[in-house]
Amino acid sequence: MMKRSSIPLHWRVAGMYILLLVIAFSLLGLILAHFLNQSYLNMLQKQLFSDTYLINEQINPIIAGGPPYTPLEAEIQTSAKLISARITIILPDGTVIAETTQSPDGLENHLSRPEIQEALKGKEATASRYSSTTRIPMLYTAIPILVGNQVAGVLRLSVPQSYISQNYRLIGRLIFISCLISTLVAILFALLLTNHTTRPLRQLTTRVQAMIGENDPEALPRLGGDEVYRLSQAFDTLSSQLISQISALQNERTKLEVVLENMTDGVIMVDNHDQVVLINPAALKVFQIDLPSALYCSLVEVVRHHQVVDLWEKCKTSVKAQNNTFELTPSRVFIQAFAIPLPLIGPDYVLLVIQDLTRVQRLETVRRDFISNISHELRTPLASLKALAETLQEGALEDAPAARRFLSQMDREIDNLAQLVQELLELSRIESGKVPLVRRPIQPAELLQEAMNRMSMQADRASIHLQLNLDEELPTVQADPIRISQVLLNLLHNAIKFTPPGGKIILNARSRPFDVIFSIQDTGSGIPSQDLNRIFERFYKTDRSRSGGGTGLGLSIARHLIEAHGGRIWAESTEGSGSTFYFSLPKSN
Repeated sequence: MMKRSSIPLHWRVAGMYILLLVIAFSLLGLILAHFLNQSYLNMLQKQLFSDTYLINEQINPIIAGGPPYTPLEAEIQTSAKLISARITIILPDGTVIAETTQSPDGLENHLSRPEIQEALKGKEATASRYSSTTRIPMLYTAIPILVGNQVAGVLRLSVPQSYISQNYRLIGRLIFISCLISTLVAILFALLLTNHTTRPLRQLTTRVQAMIGENDPEALPRLGGDEVYRLSQAFDTLSSQLISQISALQNERTKLEVVLENMTDGVIMVDNHDQVVLINPAALKVFQIDLPSALYCSLVEVVRHHQVVDLWEKCKTSVKAQNNTFELTPSRVFIQAFAIPLPLIGPDYVLLVIQDLTRVQRLETVRRDFISNISHELRTPLASLKALAETLQEGALEDAPAARRFLSQMDREIDNLAQLVQELLELSRIESGKVPLVRRPIQPAELLQEAMNRMSMQADRASIHLQLNLDEELPTVQADPIRISQVLLNLLHNAIKFTPPGGKIILNARSRPFDVIFSIQDTGSGIPSQDLNRIFERFYKTDRSRSGGGTGLGLSIARHLIEAHGGRIWAESTEGSGSTFYFSLPKSN
């Protein structure tokens, strides 16, 4: 994969512009230098040819006059000084007869020179080469000296090429400086143009980064009408729509999260890789797991209950909704599970909905127990009344003493039925909140003393000693005296009923930071540990020491009354060592 450059875009674009400009101006400089040098060389050659023809006109009469050619020397020396060039005159056989730089006697034959060969043919000739005479590179121009129609010799002019090189370097320096200044100016304009061109792209990049960082991006400024501007405007529209859609999706997601967080039913989504991708708190609670260990783990690892896994596999195989009801062990949670395929999300996606029916199951159990208990409580007195009525119908009415005894027994059974109905109505009213509580500040000692006075005669008949123990300076409690007296009388009645003669019952009250604790302690037979948590249920009676008498509703009524006051009631007991019943009431402000 190609590594992305970290150089900003405008510098990369400017760099390409600069490189292109440097190459272009360098090539332009070389072409101009070559062109100017060639132009200068051509101009120099033309000038030399022009000078050559002028000198030819001056020396032609001398050559035409024939030897000796002595006047030539003076003539060409004067011309050489005027034009700053070397002048050589050669005869057709290559003999040098005149030379401005040295004596012609010491010069070699020039017939082999290419420019001489061309000039002897009657043509203009030019050449550039190293001169063995001057020992420097020279530029030569040669023309034929015509006398009549015959070539009588060759006139050659030459200048050092160093002169040309100096001019070439001067021209090259001027071109270099011009190209350098032009390149710098062009680079400056390229930077300004690149910066101006890429500014919308940089702003676009800043806006995208702001969107990625979930900041509120600023609107892009309007910069012209080119493609970059249209791109920025299109992106502006797109980003606005995208932000709106993201906001709508986030709102919907928030709503979904709130719904899932507050649902009482458990929800689990399983993907096509058998992994849990969504789970809400209700499901975590049912399966007693935490969120990190549940997400993206397999369903088998999360739920660890084969009934749920079997239901999910059946739904995935059949691609149809499935449901089942079962109990989870060892937590003994009773649930109803639904498995629903989600083909619109993806193949093999399944949604599991878990309904915790434990409370409903317990309420159903309580309902059945209530019906069973009330049926049992009603059946005994009704059967007794039925038997007594049949006995009276069969002739017991004729026996006055027996009839009175039977009627007295029927009256007691009717009283028991009336008490049962009355307590049921009372319990129903308390549970429905229809019993108004007239609360007022009252001293705990006053409540306990009144209850003890009302039950003292019954305690004396049972040979049981009542004792009142109170902390000093107890605060007042906020309570309905009539209803709390009902609770105390119920607890005292039970304590007296299940305490053997010679026993003792202690009434106590002590203060805590926010409430006052009342207690009734007896020396009776106690309550079995397996029954201790159920004694406040309707109709519940222990199987042994507490099985005799009563409707089994008194403690249930007491619990509801204490809870209606904002308190709590409980019991502590050791079988064979007595029991202690406690309840708390809040302090008055």
